[in-house]
Amino acid sequence: MKLETNDTIVALATPPGAGAIAVVRLSGPVAVGLADGLFRGRRLVDCPSHTAHFGRIVREDGSTVDEVVVTVFRSPRSYTGEDVVEISCHGSTYLQQELIQTCLRAGARMAQPGEFTLRAYLNGKMDLSQAEAVADLIASESSASAELALKQLRGGFKQEIARLRDRVDENACIVT
Repeated sequence: MKLETNDTIVALATPPGAGAIAVVRLSGPVAVGLADGLFRGRRLVDCPSHTAHFGRIVREDGSTVDEVVVTVFRSPRSYTGEDVVEISCHGSTYLQQELIQTCLRAGARMAQPGEFTLRAYLNGKMDLSQAEAVADLIASESSASAELALKQLRGGFKQEIARLRDRVDENACIVT
């Protein structure tokens, strides 16, 4: 299946299942406008990047899905490098799915697994080793594996390669 990268995607950003809160993430060219059409509170299209706003998400018929906190991240200063909206809702599995379905009916597409990180990679927000480190960090089951993945996510592998490349260049200059 060919992935589109010029549309707006939606998915649960927190682990599935009931909890105190859940985060549903939208990313793409109309993420802010789409969320603004569903949100009753401050006009999201007028909000600057990295701001959070309390309000309600409503269905097409005007009924309330949930009271939420919506956080706006403007391109290019977001995880994916695109406009991103994160909707923090109450954590019932019903509300999570209802919120996602409301976003889908409004025009978003369901994200494929790993698609937010893929978009971050494609938009130059991280290199391939960092993108792989995200998956490693999520799958880590020990302090050591989490620490290693976090180091790689912060560019540790990239920095080590750069250091080795510099040493090779220095030695090449000495040999010639």
